[in-house]
Amino acid sequence: MSNAVRIIPCLDVAEGRVVKGINFVHLRDAGDPAELAVAYVAAGADELTFLDISATTEGRATMVETVANVAANVPIPFAVGGGIRNVEDAQRLLDAGVDKVSVNSAAIDRPEVLTEIAERFGSEKLVLALDARRVSDGISTPSGFEVTTHGGSRSTGIDAVGWAKDAATRGVGEILLTSMDADGVQEGFDLELLRAIREAVDVPITASGGAGTVEHFVEAAKAGANAVLAASVFHFGKVQIKDVKRALAQAGFEVAGDF
Repeated sequence: MSNAVRIIPCLDVAEGRVVKGINFVHLRDAGDPAELAVAYVAAGADELTFLDISATTEGRATMVETVANVAANVPIPFAVGGGIRNVEDAQRLLDAGVDKVSVNSAAIDRPEVLTEIAERFGSEKLVLALDARRVSDGISTPSGFEVTTHGGSRSTGIDAVGWAKDAATRGVGEILLTSMDADGVQEGFDLELLRAIREAVDVPITASGGAGTVEHFVEAAKAGANAVLAASVFHFGKVQIKDVKRALAQAGFEVAGDF
């Protein structure tokens, strides 16, 4: 994998439309997934992530037809998460043109699924989606951060750093690290959380949750992120991908493509 810091727009999808909110609630429409995907390719995105944010909560598989429509229009790496419970679910998405599958809740319920997918398709095809937040309500973990599931709606009491280490030994190729506290707030990535996970694992980390300005992306890269992901600021034009790449380059980071 290149050492370039990757810029990844995220398509949070519900009922076939891209949506975005704050802390995964108060969602508003942001457009058609395929149309946005094409626009992001033209804007210089290095990868795309598609998260079917209601699949797990609704107890269903990811929307394969919608995913296939996006994949057909996207020549850059494309990762999909939401509702992936087993090898068969992963197979359907990879057959639909997806480059990587992202697993969250199913791995908490049955960690062996990570090993099964990694052994079947290779670690480069498997992303652990780790949605973490600071502990509260009497919960205590060694790192002070816990894992959440079902779009952040369920507490697990599982230590986020310990889970990242465990998942890395099970074969995940990357970690998509989302701060549930910072998601949609646009006040910056949770750098304390990011540094804690960075110190614990060697696999690439994508920082997610909290981007509001170009400088926030640079801060995340300095804290150890191999890739930076955002939704709202890209969807609604607050931040341009080329400006993020320019700022990263000026800060001494390798970036891909022209900007």
